Amino acid sequence: MKIILSRKGFDSQYGGQPSPILPDGTLLSLPIPLPGELIRYDELRYQDKTYLEMIRSLNPRSSKIHAATTLHLDPDLRKDIYPNRLPGWKPMFGQCDAAQGALRNSGIGVNDLFLFFGWFKQTEWVNGLLQYKKGSPDLHVIYGYLQVGAVYTYSTPLPAFAALHPHAAPAYQQIKSNCIYVAGDTLSFNHKLPGAQTLAYHPGLVLTKEGMSRSRWQLPHFFKNVRMTYHNHNSFKENYFQSRAKGQEFIIEENEAVLEWVKGLIEGN
Repeated sequence: MKIILSRKGFDSQYGGQPSPILPDGTLLSLPIPLPGELIRYDELRYQDKTYLEMIRSLNPRSSKIHAATTLHLDPDLRKDIYPNRLPGWKPMFGQCDAAQGALRNSGIGVNDLFLFFGWFKQTEWVNGLLQYKKGSPDLHVIYGYLQVGAVYTYSTPLPAFAALHPHAAPAYQQIKSNCIYVAGDTLSFNHKLPGAQTLAYHPGLVLTKEGMSRSRWQLPHFFKNVRMTYHNHNSFKENYFQSRAKGQEFIIEENEAVLEWVKGLIEGN
């Protein structure tokens, strides 16, 4: 089983603000804005707030997201945030172009596991408004996972339940590298847990080393002996790991210690 660290959600270029760590510990990854998509921010809802309301509350001066802004809901892990789910819906993740080429060249397929991480910041309620907690750090945090149960490529007919996924749109289906990874029903190493799920905040999910910028990570020591795409031994500095600023998927070679680390992150949550 290969593990893929996949960077997703708002960043400094797309969205321009951190996704919130909600006061209840929910890691609510904000999908990036993208023109021409099917879903708007005011159509996604977590509990009693729309995503648009939360984004505006967190960053009132932002002009990047407004009522008509559409988003790229990918990976799509939370069933309850969107009301118009098709029968049989399953968590999915799509990729294409160079990023998919890297996954294909590494043989990523059924049974491999994506760990999704992104830019997060702690929040709090102040006079009924959701705000970033003053003085809280900007962090890279692992917020969810998906173990691949099926792969649909350019030449593979998509299942009906995937019709509303961004990578099922006609514009994507014309791209020969387009691919959709669908989660299995349960994890191969723990059938009590779903094949894809979001995680609740825990310090063990934080990649960023305490007191450092978010791209400087604290990884377990055994990573020094494990190959990860876009990184090499020079990525390990004296007291931190310098993660690549660009790149969506970092593919980790099959390694028992890494797998046990991942199991601990998921099963411990």
